[in-house]
Amino acid sequence: MEKYNHEYGAEQIQVLEGLEAVRKRPGMYIGSTSTRGLHHLVYEIVDNGVDEALAGYCKEINVIIEEGNVISVTDNGRGIPVEIHPKTNISTAETVYTVLHAGGKFGGDSGYKVSGGLHGVGASVVNALSNWVEVTIKRDGGLYQMYFEKGKTIKKLERIGDAEGTGTKVRFLADDTIFESLDYEYEVLEKRFREIAFLTKGLKITIEDKRGETPKKAEFCYEGGLVSFVEFLNKNKEKLHKTPIYIEKDGDIPVEISIQYTSSYSENIYTFTNNINTIEGGTHLEGFKRALTKVMNEYARGHNILKEKDNNLQGEDIREGITAVVSVKVKEPQFEGQTKTKLGNSEVTGVVQSMVNEALSAFLEENPSVAKSILDKCISASRAREAARKARELVRKKSSLETSTLPGKLADCSSKNADECEVYIVEGDSAGGSAKQGRDRKFQAILPLWGKMLNVEKARADKIYGNDKLNPVIVAIGAGIGAEFDVTKIRYGKVIIMADADVDGAHIRTLLLTFFFRYMRPLIENGNVYLAQPPLYKLSKKGMEDKYCYTDEDLEKSYKELEEKGISRDSLSLQRYKGLGEMNPEQLWDTTMNPETRTLVKVTMDDAIKADEIFTLLMGDEVEPRRDFIQQNARYVKNLDI
Repeated sequence: MEKYNHEYGAEQIQVLEGLEAVRKRPGMYIGSTSTRGLHHLVYEIVDNGVDEALAGYCKEINVIIEEGNVISVTDNGRGIPVEIHPKTNISTAETVYTVLHAGGKFGGDSGYKVSGGLHGVGASVVNALSNWVEVTIKRDGGLYQMYFEKGKTIKKLERIGDAEGTGTKVRFLADDTIFESLDYEYEVLEKRFREIAFLTKGLKITIEDKRGETPKKAEFCYEGGLVSFVEFLNKNKEKLHKTPIYIEKDGDIPVEISIQYTSSYSENIYTFTNNINTIEGGTHLEGFKRALTKVMNEYARGHNILKEKDNNLQGEDIREGITAVVSVKVKEPQFEGQTKTKLGNSEVTGVVQSMVNEALSAFLEENPSVAKSILDKCISASRAREAARKARELVRKKSSLETSTLPGKLADCSSKNADECEVYIVEGDSAGGSAKQGRDRKFQAILPLWGKMLNVEKARADKIYGNDKLNPVIVAIGAGIGAEFDVTKIRYGKVIIMADADVDGAHIRTLLLTFFFRYMRPLIENGNVYLAQPPLYKLSKKGMEDKYCYTDEDLEKSYKELEEKGISRDSLSLQRYKGLGEMNPEQLWDTTMNPETRTLVKVTMDDAIKADEIFTLLMGDEVEPRRDFIQQNARYVKNLDI
């Protein structure tokens, strides 16, 4: 990687303000004090090493979760400057760790061309929110060390020996009085570091978990960069062209893009700015979409694939089946909101659009067979979209709330306030009947479904409209589907899937969740989808109130509690519920529908990439990856009926 030739010394470390507020309001700096905020501390320190890699000076970062949830991060970058800072009159390294907004990432003559992280607050925030931090630096032939507790300097930076090479090692223990838990999730960190390695070509990142009896370790290094990323994302999909398209542009705003089309019907475009996942997109995504639509239509016209009488392909037609990663590096990025999920720099749109126009046009001209296979799919998608439009209009005529009725099997609630209303999507007519009788009619609606529904992973939108299983769901929720879905128009604040606790019930839940993920994703992102948790067991005895148990562990616990009260196991009658229809209305209300006593599981989506991978694996066309998954995980199955 080309090195960014600027000095990196005391003069490049600028001081903006103090550190006092961090411990008082940690959420302002790391989002929350939950496990998400805890993991953010690790990202902040790792990002400093990544910034060194982006500048061309770091090749390797090693992360270790030590016993007791101590984190160790070592990089072989230049090492934090150790000389006295001219403004603070303490060492530059101590300044970086004790003064908020002191870092090498500000101003035109900063130590970095671009950077991720929180623009210099990372090290000091980690220090402020930790029980202790130990920093060891190799630089200028010396080995230096300093030590802090709760943001306060306990041992100033001192030279403790000689050292070859350069780099920084940071060890810290997060403050247990601030965070809800100090228990790091290895898989969460592993996923983030794999992502960083994809986005930083040639950077080697290792993570090792030394807690527990079975240590875990993973190593990531991808010389292919974004091409490797797209190949990873599409590993379980049928590809239309073997090698992903790769285009890049250097300059004031470096841009890297990789594209590969698959036979699937969903679009998956992931955008990053300075290695930060901008999950809401922004100006780089806007520029990419504009250029993609323009280039594909111009090529189709120029090569007579689209005839004169044909309408232009729409953006959604051209993006069907696409997997793309768009990565930009912006010197002074502007993000909308505190969470950095949408890029706002207007100049990025034109840079990305111009680059894609030129590079993608050239690629298509040089690879006509690839261009034809992509455009054949786009035209097929366009025809399906038109069929879906006609089907959608037909559905609207049949189910317009102003002129007709809601689905015939829907027992609606009397309230029209979506915030308090909830709809139970119930498997089977018998369970639906019990639910209708047991519900609170004011705010609970019941929509019974029967039989297996369409697997939307293998179908286009034109097959969904009018489908006798899915159309009632679409009409009942009332917010459309796909690109037209508007979460502000939903009729129910809670959409609750209630299925039997067996294999068929699990399949129905998966089919519905696949549908929501592919065609009503904002419903999941907005936290409106829930899974009901009906009981698995009922313990009963004459003269004793029935006791419901929701898991095997819950059952065993109940047995023990009753034995302590002098009630033996042998005297108890145990019923294992195989289906919701086995419960009468009162039982269903008491166990599964009463807001005071029920248990609901909210469906969340913290990782869209992982979610897409799982739905593709479990519900897609490729059989071999699914078979491998089943073989690898079969040993973990304890009870196929649960």
